[in-house]
Amino acid sequence: MSARRWKAPAAGAALCVLTLYGLTAAGLVGPDEPRYASIGREMARSGDWITPTLWGQAWFEKPPLVYWLTALGHLAGLGPELAPRLPVALVSLAFLFFYYRALRRLFGPRSAGIATAILGTSPGWVAFSQVAVPDLPMTAAFSAAMLLGLRWHATGSKRLPAVAAGLLGVAVLGKGLVPLVLSLPLIYLARRRWRDWVSPVPVLTFAAVTLPWYVACTLRHGSPFLAEFFGRHHLERFFGGETLHPQPFWFYLPVLAAAVFPWTPLLAGLFQKNLYRDPGRRFLLLWLGFGFVFFSASSGKLPGYLLPLLPALAALLGLAAAEARNLRWLLAASAGLLVLIPLIAGLLPQALAVGLSRSRAPEWHWWWIALGGLPAAAVWLLETRAKREA
Repeated sequence: MSARRWKAPAAGAALCVLTLYGLTAAGLVGPDEPRYASIGREMARSGDWITPTLWGQAWFEKPPLVYWLTALGHLAGLGPELAPRLPVALVSLAFLFFYYRALRRLFGPRSAGIATAILGTSPGWVAFSQVAVPDLPMTAAFSAAMLLGLRWHATGSKRLPAVAAGLLGVAVLGKGLVPLVLSLPLIYLARRRWRDWVSPVPVLTFAAVTLPWYVACTLRHGSPFLAEFFGRHHLERFFGGETLHPQPFWFYLPVLAAAVFPWTPLLAGLFQKNLYRDPGRRFLLLWLGFGFVFFSASSGKLPGYLLPLLPALAALLGLAAAEARNLRWLLAASAGLLVLIPLIAGLLPQALAVGLSRSRAPEWHWWWIALGGLPAAAVWLLETRAKREA
């Protein structure tokens, strides 16, 4: 097998290791993951797949997708950490495989490979692939629907809207109305051929996936469910009636830069000339830009809210990198940022415990330079060699 044919299997194996390694190394994290894991465990024990129950009380904060995944993990006999986390990690890997195939068809193998590598190794993606919270499953279903919509726009396939509608329904089972709002760029893309999306098959597919749980939960619990789920956890959270996790409007600028570390220098490529020359690329930009403005406008902000934007951002970065004239400089700068890993590893536990302003930076060591310098030099040489052979 030639070196070129080894690249895809080797990259896939590396992403599997990165995603699956250490899934049970730490206990369930923060207030949310133990809560969601407990609800899923109770679903598996009781056999009640409609009402999320926490400490014997109905819990209507989130729809059931992540609870169902956790319950399936328990029914498969997995342990207390693996049952909630492994299903999410497998969803992440399945999406990365789909993501590469979809981008390859849309933009070619080089851009698709770079984009998948960026997404699959970005800390924002990896971190949420290893915790049992709804963000990753929702993002995978929503992003797959968006990419299928883009594929439909390019090919005119009549079956793709139904598949995309079904996936969008899965996303709504992951985080409620949020993916519907984020899909507005897809509605804009389909504005001249909207009948493909409102024909009976896509509409019925979306309804068949989404409505059974919402209708069943409403019939069982009535107005308490509607008031808690839609009123408190949707409208009040966004408009500030209940201000959870308040942050300034610019909060997501550094979050987005950190989410794609160490690929942050590649963000400069988003401003290169002619990058957005076709409708598919402009759709990715609209997906990213609209979502960023929407989340920034919300009164409550958490880093994980940006996860549905990372596939669009990684795709744009892959396109920009594939066409960049100064790719050696950008990749070398990305590799050089690895020098910050010991600093981040030393600061992060303190920052999570007491806040960044009260944390103390670890002592600097000379070998940290080698950690970033050697990969930077290697990337520079490999990219130079590739250019000469091209």
